[in-house]
Amino acid sequence: MPMPTRRLGPLAVSAIGLGAMNLNYAYGEPCTPEEGAALLNRAIDLGCTLVDTAALYGNGENERLIAAAIGHRRAEYRLTTKCVLDVIDGKRSLDGSPAQIVRTVEGSLARLKMDFVDMVYLHRLDRQVPVEESVGALVRLKEQGKLGAIGLSEMSAATIRRAHAVHPIAAVQSEYSPAVRNPEIGVLATCRELDIGFVAFSPVARGLLAASVQAADYVPGDIRAAMPRFVEPTLDANLALVARYDAIAAEAGCTPAQLALAWLLARGDDIVPIPGTRSIAHLEQNLAATSLAIDPALLEKVDEIMPPGALRGARYAAAMQAQIDTETFPDEELAVMTS
Repeated sequence: MPMPTRRLGPLAVSAIGLGAMNLNYAYGEPCTPEEGAALLNRAIDLGCTLVDTAALYGNGENERLIAAAIGHRRAEYRLTTKCVLDVIDGKRSLDGSPAQIVRTVEGSLARLKMDFVDMVYLHRLDRQVPVEESVGALVRLKEQGKLGAIGLSEMSAATIRRAHAVHPIAAVQSEYSPAVRNPEIGVLATCRELDIGFVAFSPVARGLLAASVQAADYVPGDIRAAMPRFVEPTLDANLALVARYDAIAAEAGCTPAQLALAWLLARGDDIVPIPGTRSIAHLEQNLAATSLAIDPALLEKVDEIMPPGALRGARYAAAMQAQIDTETFPDEELAVMTS
């Protein structure tokens, strides 16, 4: 049975996509090429038609993996990648200048072994470059036939409006889940006003809502070790809240991850979650969430126990938060830079 579809601007995609990042970036040792290929192909076999990557992920290795694993199936899915964040001379760099955007996109196309990608996002806002100039660089690449649509990631409502005035934005991508509600401050309403699709990354809250975080015992290279809400002294309090959430999933007869995805899908037909996983079993469960019929009363219970701001601790470490344009709640905890 085909998966239901949703629209991101001109793109029709499966209602749940696949975030490919954690196959070889941000969560410890990368999977093997064979493991990554098996998962990517299984996703397409199951009707997932949206695969999301970025130049930053694994210093381009994520894009190379996609090319090797599913490049031959290119007609079966939509592919999105990102620029502005990249690795330059071995160092993570944030550069929204038109010249660097061109270099990053050209590099992505070379690694992907493609001459066209369905959408390119500005991965973050470079506050040193007017967003209009960054969008303009993508417009010119689109006019050259190298990309089909333009997206933004972790941008505020005000920035979205500025970007959209230059060229129609197809999608805005930000972290969104029952546990992280920042898009509800202004971004979702702005996207709906401007007819922009919304892509929810980390829809299971980096594993908190997938029964995969039990303690701060992360392997080396796991970015959660530097995220305040995933370590003590706040993690225990957050896990106590998650235990109440898990009980609702049990009542619904689904996995905690499925409950999070169903909650997102119910928030509007313009929302496309892109969970990532290295487990084929979890992939199958995630994509099956499109066919679940969960009692709306249980989704309301999720809201009751996880209102905006329910999690303790900052979402990002201070250095990462400095690159985020997304709105924050008035009482939201933010990490502070220390000298």
